[in-house]
Amino acid sequence: MFDEAPELRRPARWALAVSRVADVTLACVIVMIIAPFLLLVALAIRLDSRGPVLYRQCRIGRDQGPFTMFKFRSMTVGGDDRAHRELIARELAGEDTSRGGSCKIDNDPRVTRVGRFIRRTSIDELPQLLNVIAGSMALVGPRPCLGWEAAQFPARYLRRFDVRPGITGLWQVSGRSTMGTKEMLELDVRYVDGWSLVGNLRILLRTIPTVLRSDGAR
Repeated sequence: MFDEAPELRRPARWALAVSRVADVTLACVIVMIIAPFLLLVALAIRLDSRGPVLYRQCRIGRDQGPFTMFKFRSMTVGGDDRAHRELIARELAGEDTSRGGSCKIDNDPRVTRVGRFIRRTSIDELPQLLNVIAGSMALVGPRPCLGWEAAQFPARYLRRFDVRPGITGLWQVSGRSTMGTKEMLELDVRYVDGWSLVGNLRILLRTIPTVLRSDGAR
């Protein structure tokens, strides 16, 4: 979908401005339309387990700047993330960590009952529309990573931080959890090098059937 760029380039300012206006407009419309549904999801999370409805976490965005990302909470409060850290380190070292077609932790005990459903259907990502409106994220872009993840990324992948991270992206419509960290980073660089308004529109259109089929979700 994206052609390999002969040389590194940043998107034109006018294209970024058009993309930003489109992102904010569409995010506001979606939030207004699905507001009642968001309230139902919040109630289900609150009844299912103790803790806040929204999960706030520091992520790394454009130009490697930190920001607070919002998600619906899908895990128990105070879960240990050492297994996840070890998994990322093994993947970046070149180890094949896939199990049963997934590169995520199998049967993660931190995930709640409601959490399993909202993660599989990507409903947990919907609060990130607030991040889009605030300007820390875009509708389409690389996955917003954690600080300790970014610290492990090889230098050749740092171009992924040239654009805002997105709710969806080339990784999400290409396999999600069926792909390892290095594969995700390769797609991120490919996306940035080939950034275009048309390319973003194509990814948004591909996201709809991907989410409906729960492709690669875990």
